Amino acid sequence: MLMFRLSLRFLLLAVLVGSTPVRSMGQAGAAPKYLAVDLEHNPKAPAGCEELTILSHGSRMAAFMYTASGPQPHPTLILLHGFPGNERNLDLAQSVRRTGWNVLYFDYRGSWGSEGDFSFRNCVEDVASAVAFCKQQAKSLRIDTTRLALFGHSMGGWVALKALAQLPEIRKALILSPWDIYSTAASTDGSRAATEKYADGLFMLRKASGNALMAPVLADAPAFQLTAVGPGLSTKQLVFLDENRRNESWIKPIGIANKAGFRYEVWDTDHPFTNKRVALTKTVVAFLNK
Repeated sequence: MLMFRLSLRFLLLAVLVGSTPVRSMGQAGAAPKYLAVDLEHNPKAPAGCEELTILSHGSRMAAFMYTASGPQPHPTLILLHGFPGNERNLDLAQSVRRTGWNVLYFDYRGSWGSEGDFSFRNCVEDVASAVAFCKQQAKSLRIDTTRLALFGHSMGGWVALKALAQLPEIRKALILSPWDIYSTAASTDGSRAATEKYADGLFMLRKASGNALMAPVLADAPAFQLTAVGPGLSTKQLVFLDENRRNESWIKPIGIANKAGFRYEVWDTDHPFTNKRVALTKTVVAFLNK
């Protein structure tokens, strides 16, 4: 009888200890639906991947769009890749699409098979061409042109900031690990020479040379510097995420001038945010949908 009572007590204790915490942990740690649940198939207006060609100043840019499910117009995120663009952030694109957004990806002129010549100036112009394309194809691709946003990584962050001031229809942008191109061009520590050497070997970019890419940066400094972009971005909702504080001196003044919404954070990670992809995805989705 004593053994039976002890066994019963241990059994009840195991039930109390084992069941309640597991249930609460499951509730607290549940992944958001856009990270854990596949899209439901909509036979009348399914989600898909549209292969696209975007014209920019007479050249054809390779592009595609992850289209959201449903017949209504959808807000659309435009991804701007870096230099040369090995990290495309398409994991983010899939999750963002599951929240009801279209996601447009394209390769700038002269990069990754797109026609034309590659230059930093051309990249900025290409963003305007992509936005114009969204307006032209709004009906066929189910794009809500009143809700367009940019996501720029590394060089794409610089491109986004330079394009934003010229695009009143874009009200939101998330800037990830931005590259301050002017600081590299003006550096005296060997950074410019290293960048030019690296660029010389980038066969996926159609350009004369690394030096030809960097020379215009110093020749027309105001067009490339980021120290004075704050007033032009005062009405934009902006999130800056970086892996160190190298850009703090020019990012903080943007926040001071901003009137619409500004956030700047430094995360413990590397340039492509390799160990923070889930946290990054959650941040992007929350920012886009607030």
